[in-house]
Parts: sequence; C-alpha cells; structure tokens
Amino acid sequence: MYRNDEMMKKLDEFLPDVQKPSRYIGGESGSVVKDRENVDIRFAFCFPDTYEIGMSHLGMKILYGLKNKVPNYWCERVFMPLPDMEEKMRENGVLLYALESLDPIRDFDFIGFTVQYELCYTTILEMLDLAGLPVLAKERTSLTPIVMGGGPCCCNAEPLADFFDIFAIGEGEEMNLEVMRLMEECKKNGSSKAEFLEKAAQIEGIYVPSLYDISYNDDGTVKAITAKKNAPEKVKKRIVKDFDSVYSPENFVVPFTDIVHNRAVVEVLRGCIRGCRFCQAGFIYRPFREKKSETVLRQTKTLCENTGYDEVSLSSLSTSDFSDIEGLLSTLTDYTSKNRINLSLPSLRVDRFSEKIFEEISSVRKSGLTFAPEAGTQRLRDVINKNITESDVLNSVKIAFEGGYNAIKLYFMLGLPTETNEDIRGIYSLAKAVIEEFYNNPNRKKGKAPSVSISLSTFIPKPFTPFEFEPQASEEEIKAKQKLIMEICVDKKISISRSKYDVSLLEAVLARGDRRVGKAIYLAWKKGCVLDGWDEYFDFGKWKEAFFECGLEMEFYANRKRSYDEISPWSHINMLVSHEFFVEENKRAHSGITTPNCREKCADCGVIRNIGADCCKRI
Repeated sequence: MYRNDEMMKKLDEFLPDVQKPSRYIGGESGSVVKDRENVDIRFAFCFPDTYEIGMSHLGMKILYGLKNKVPNYWCERVFMPLPDMEEKMRENGVLLYALESLDPIRDFDFIGFTVQYELCYTTILEMLDLAGLPVLAKERTSLTPIVMGGGPCCCNAEPLADFFDIFAIGEGEEMNLEVMRLMEECKKNGSSKAEFLEKAAQIEGIYVPSLYDISYNDDGTVKAITAKKNAPEKVKKRIVKDFDSVYSPENFVVPFTDIVHNRAVVEVLRGCIRGCRFCQAGFIYRPFREKKSETVLRQTKTLCENTGYDEVSLSSLSTSDFSDIEGLLSTLTDYTSKNRINLSLPSLRVDRFSEKIFEEISSVRKSGLTFAPEAGTQRLRDVINKNITESDVLNSVKIAFEGGYNAIKLYFMLGLPTETNEDIRGIYSLAKAVIEEFYNNPNRKKGKAPSVSISLSTFIPKPFTPFEFEPQASEEEIKAKQKLIMEICVDKKISISRSKYDVSLLEAVLARGDRRVGKAIYLAWKKGCVLDGWDEYFDFGKWKEAFFECGLEMEFYANRKRSYDEISPWSHINMLVSHEFFVEENKRAHSGITTPNCREKCADCGVIRNIGADCCKRI
C-alpha cells in the first residue's frame, strides 16, 4: 500500500513543534490506503475546519466509505491545519496534502469541499491556496483538479460561484459516483475541462456556475439568471429514493486524538415532517424517509463491532419523529445494554419526549438536558410554526426532574418576524415556570437547586424557508431585546448567554448573497480572514472593510425585506419545495396560522409533485 515517504520525512522535521501532531499524520485504524498504481480517480474530501470537527461529520464518513468501495477510486481526507501547522507548512514548502497517502491534493482529480456553514468560506480559499492552486475557477484551466462543493450551503452557492467548478445539489451518494465515472471517461478520451463541465451539467443535481450568466437591476436585485451551453434552466436537487438500502459505512476511521463527537453514528431518518418556518434544514432535506428498525439495529451492531466504540448516536434532524421510536429503542437497547454500549439520542422534540425515551438518554446525558422552545409565547411559536406548547415543555422537564436531573438548557431566538417585547418577556416567564416545575416535584432531592440556562441566538433568514423574504433585525434592535431580558431576569437560578450580532449578520449576508458577494469573500480572505467560525480568529472589522471596498452593503443582503416576486440568487435551484409554498407559509406566519406536520396533513409543499411519490413514507 502506498504512502509518500518523502512527505513523511519533511513532516518529521517539524511535526514535534506543533500542537496535536496526530491530526496531521493519518494512519488511523479504519483509514483506507490503496495501491496508487491501481487507482484511476483520486478524490480529496476536504472539510474546511479542523480535524476534530471534520472527523465528527457523518456525511464525510458516508461518502468516504462509498467512494473507497470502488476498487479503482481512492477518496482521502483533508482538513484545515491550525495556524501553527500552516505556518510550518509554508515555511518548509509543504503543500496541503491528504492524510491517507500524504500526497499533495493539487495532483488529485477532484478536490471536494463539504460546505456545512457560511463561516467556512474563507477557509476554503485558504485551503486551495495552501494546496498551491489558484482560488479562482477561471484560472484553473486544466481538466484536473475539479473543485467541487456539496452540503447545505450549496442550496445558494452564488457567493462561492467564482471559486468552484461544480456543486452537488442534494444527496451525494449516487451523484458523486456518477461525476467520478464521467471524469474517468473524460481522462481516457483526452477531454478538456470545458467539455467535462458541459457533460457534468447534464447529471441531475450537478450545478456548474460558469454555465449561468447573472444580470442585475439598477436597484441591485437580480434581473435574470440565464443558462447557456445546454445547461438546465433549473438544477433539480438529487435525492436517494431507497433510503433503507442506501450505503451505510461498516467502519469508521477511528482517530488517534479526541474529536468533538468520538462515537459510532447511525443515520435513522432523513428529512423532517415539522415545517418550522425558520429552519432551512427542515425544508432542504425533504422528503422525509426513515430506515426499518432492523436496518438500524444491523448497522449499529456492525459499526460498534468494527470500531470498538462503546457509544452510538442515532443521527437525524428529529430522532423522536421516527414513526416507532419506542419500538426502535426497545430493539436497540436489547443489544446495547447487553454489550454495555451507551445509546445517545440527539435532536429530540419536547412534544415527543416520553418516559421511555428519557430512560434511554439518561445513562449518557448526566450534565443536563436541552430543549428548544425557540420563542417565549404561544403567539410567536405559532408564527414560526413550532407547534409545541408551554405544557409540552413543562411535561418534558417534569420527566427530567423526576428522573433526577436539575439542569435544563433552553434555546430561543431573538429577532423573529413579528416579535414584540411581550414575546421577550415570555422567555423569562417560561424559564421561571421550569424552575417552579422543579419545586413541584415532591421527590426532589433536598438541598439540590435547579438551574436553567437560556441560550439566545439571533434569527438568520435563510434561503428555501418561508422566512427567506424577511429582514434580519438590526444590531440596535437585537441589543435592545438582549438588554430587556437581562433587565427582567433577576432569578440567580437562570443564566443567559447571547450570540454575537456581527457573526449572525455575516451569516445572513453569506446565506442570502448573490454572486457579487464572492468579491468580498475574496478580499476578506486576502486581508487574513480564515477559520471565521472560531471566536479567536474571527475579525469582523476586516469583513466590513472588504464589503466597503467592493462597493457592497451588508444591510442590502441581511436587513432588507424582499418581495415575493423578486428573483432570488438561488431561484435557478430546485430544492423540491415550491416557491409558492414558501409564499403561502409566509402569509400564514404573519396571520399567526399554524400548518400541521406532514404526518397529520399534507401541506402540498411541492415535494410529491417533484419526486412522483408520497412523502413521509419509505420511497
């Protein structure tokens, strides 16, 4: 099996001088190393953040295993080095390399980035530069490497359009292999990059930004998006129809060092039935599909036995929405209890929180439980279509308190559409009611006090949601709301944490930005912005300078209300949910009218028409 010995010698010279060198050497159990002579297509799978964060990502594990199952394809992992390592690499002329072979990724056929959050955009440019490649797609003229993006942020890829050759819109399992097969064919035929891109655009779910021209109105809004060279007028999101039999890794790369989520992870469902109007993931991952209980059990056993992990997490947007969640837990706990494996259930809804579910999570969540009411009053929860009540919250915390917990964390958002000061006061009232619920428990341990942690984030309007038309609240408005709740919160058992407005503002700008925003991203990167998701590296001043020097206003993208008929930067992307549905849901929000979840009643969101099959069933 192949490893670059020359690179290893170079690394040996300075790795002892950096923190956690195990991040940078590869060779972990479960990693795939192939004979380079027998490989036709090489794929560098890049996570634009640190090893500890990227190694926790399930999507990377799935696509890594899937591609490496093909004998003549080799997928390798790449992460952003921290500044101490990057400095040493540049000093010693070491280009960004993949962990399995230690080869520079500039020599690969594909450099693929998973784009999970907006604040990674400058890190992507830094990784391309560290790889010794031009960051602008137009300056990379040879057939390879093709720079490819995927993940949730690609539903509006326009701010990144200048840097990427192609984007994968939707679920990548089938799409990635089709693109790699196309490259294999193009390399054999001696095709040019332009020929590859035109053919790739014909694969369902592949978006080639260079094949679309954008024009703008005098007021700065998008005038038209025009496809050329036979590219589709709209790029339709790709989905995996047979989710129960979709590829699931039988092994994970087990890291040498601790990572954020160091455990086995099994995906139990995709999509969401709820329709919370602020939640992008709830719409872009539709349709809702779930695996059979026996499939989940088989995959759990396989992963735990192959990796040696003694904790397994069930992954989804809302695990408790699994149609037979208690039956699934009974099936799993027969195995996990017998083998002393902890079962973790993240993403729980308060209206589906039962004593049975509590029994399963209490063995691993000793420090506290987290619930997300999102808003402090029923009126505002109806506006955002959260479809939970205060009673749901209190019933859940009652179960937790009776089970011996005394710490609860509550997530809320500030700046939601139609929010008033009464809604802000309702946050504190709900927290007080949780405290009172603790003291209503006759079996509570004497001398033990409750604590409620309130987390306040700033609402970010995202594409492909009913709130994509809404303005983000201004900094002055958010600070006034934060000040109000801090003034009324006098109970020492309640603590409050707040998000930074400048971070939320930048996220909103990048989330709803058009292609012109790429110039500001480029300039911010040139000014030194990188790893913006980390407080210690984030420099909002440089971002402000970049936008100003580009003649762009952040407020235009973040704080402006958009009309229903405005052409959005992402209007040529079809994420299966219709624009008309988002308009209707926005109107219902402003009328305070809720929409039932998909299991209760189909809201005709457009998914069924697009996929030709029922949603909320195994399709």
